[in-house]
Amino acid sequence: MQDTHHPAASFTDMQQSTAEDWQIIGEEFRQFSRGLPDRVLAHLRLLDGDYGGFTVDRLTHSLQTATRALRDDRDEEYVVCALLHDIGDTLGSFNHPDIAAAILKPFVSAENFSMVENHGIFQGYYFFHHLGMDRNLRDQFAGQALYDRTLEFCEKYDAPSFDPKYETLPLAHFEPMLRRVMRSPKQSLYKVAETVENT
Repeated sequence: MQDTHHPAASFTDMQQSTAEDWQIIGEEFRQFSRGLPDRVLAHLRLLDGDYGGFTVDRLTHSLQTATRALRDDRDEEYVVCALLHDIGDTLGSFNHPDIAAAILKPFVSAENFSMVENHGIFQGYYFFHHLGMDRNLRDQFAGQALYDRTLEFCEKYDAPSFDPKYETLPLAHFEPMLRRVMRSPKQSLYKVAETVENT
């Protein structure tokens, strides 16, 4: 159904689109993209009450991971990665690190992106062998910078964050930093167009 309160492009087949159409779409996109932090926070809240057999729910685990990183003086980008590392659990039940990494990719360094994208393999060191899997899958990354960074993330922040007695900071504490990290993409396929339009 067409929203009559907003201008719309004229085409019904993208092959027939015009520059004027894309000016309209671009303006709508700019407004929509400003709401990304709100949508991310809303999706993160879906983890509240979802225990999945663990001692804390998935939101608490995410908050606890971020709290540990923050208390260890990690920078905001790293802390936001810790906060969102398992956000994909609801929609990417079989590949949750990929979902989190995709959300974060435009806003974080290549090092933090790779850490989030691969944390599932590294976290597996602590439990894969209980499932008849190879706990040493992380060894495929040995010698790469990614190895030490992701191993440390899991060992210090992710793996120990299932403690119901740990003094975990609330989501509201992390919201301002999430908004700052997601204020403007560092890299994106669409960033060139955004830069051209803003000059």
